[in-house]
Amino acid sequence: MTSSQDSLPGASGASSHLLATLSVVIIGRNEGPRLGRCLDSVRAMQAWPGPVEMIYVDSGSTDNSLAVAEAAGAHVIALQPERPTAALGRNAGWRAASGEYILFLDGDTVLHPEFAAAALAELRQHAEVAAVCGHRREMHPNQSIYTRVFDLDWIFPLGEDIFFGGDVLIRRAALEAAGGYDPALIAGEEPELCGRLRAAGWKILRIDHPMTGHDLAMTRWREYWRRGERTGHAAAEVSRRFRGTADGLWAGAVRATAKRALFWMLSPLAALALSLVLRSAWPLALWLLLALALVARTAWKYRWKTRSPYTLALYAVHSHLQQIPIFMGQVRFWFDARRGRQRGLIEYHR
Repeated sequence: MTSSQDSLPGASGASSHLLATLSVVIIGRNEGPRLGRCLDSVRAMQAWPGPVEMIYVDSGSTDNSLAVAEAAGAHVIALQPERPTAALGRNAGWRAASGEYILFLDGDTVLHPEFAAAALAELRQHAEVAAVCGHRREMHPNQSIYTRVFDLDWIFPLGEDIFFGGDVLIRRAALEAAGGYDPALIAGEEPELCGRLRAAGWKILRIDHPMTGHDLAMTRWREYWRRGERTGHAAAEVSRRFRGTADGLWAGAVRATAKRALFWMLSPLAALALSLVLRSAWPLALWLLLALALVARTAWKYRWKTRSPYTLALYAVHSHLQQIPIFMGQVRFWFDARRGRQRGLIEYHR
């Protein structure tokens, strides 16, 4: 693809009734070199049967993102919102787009060249499917222990799903019917939209095909904690939106997170206090054995995600440890909601 309106390879020989128009909407904020890499991957897309346009929506970057996108031939939309959200960027992108299908990407991802064509085949085969996603994986899983565990977090069961993430091919008609993303959400806008789509009778499909590589670039504990807080904030806010509905999206997960987080915060203190009272190490030793047993059970549960014992052990610890920052994000949302306050974007990269 050499410009925002050129067709991809393979489109020229297609019959007119098989043509499909695609708008690739990329959102970003200070992505740096990662944005250029994302744009290049879109230009290298293969086998899409029709014209393609590329749109980049920027949310107040202070780097050279706008110039990079323009040089790549993308139509650039520059937003300067007081409260930037991914939902605002995605809505601005698809509403300015002309395609029958919208491919959403985050600026820190790299698109697999054949994903869009594979996803289109599923949409054409299943009229009830609104959106198709595939495998997102970390590009540098060995960069840190954080990228290693979050790489496994991207692995989901295949088939019909209840939500998609930031990368997805979706019918424009479904977006229009649903009204797009909710711009008031600072996170969790994709699952919230999916809840409304499913309530309207649409389905979401996850296929066994590489979709995107993701560059998390996480190397510090503070980033890990902030990301967990953002996840918790999103879960609490979205679950409140669906409270009392037949869907009840994330309500059970929010309650389970609270219980697990309180256990991991309070149980070691209780064991320590009991050890001091009894003047014995046994309470602490028993707590440690229980903790190891819970981690081992989790590792066994998720053994299908990796064959690496080391990675699996890290992921099992992460599955329990992350409950604490997620719970703190939930608490912060509930605290703000009671006072009628809206929190700004929770960024984990600085």
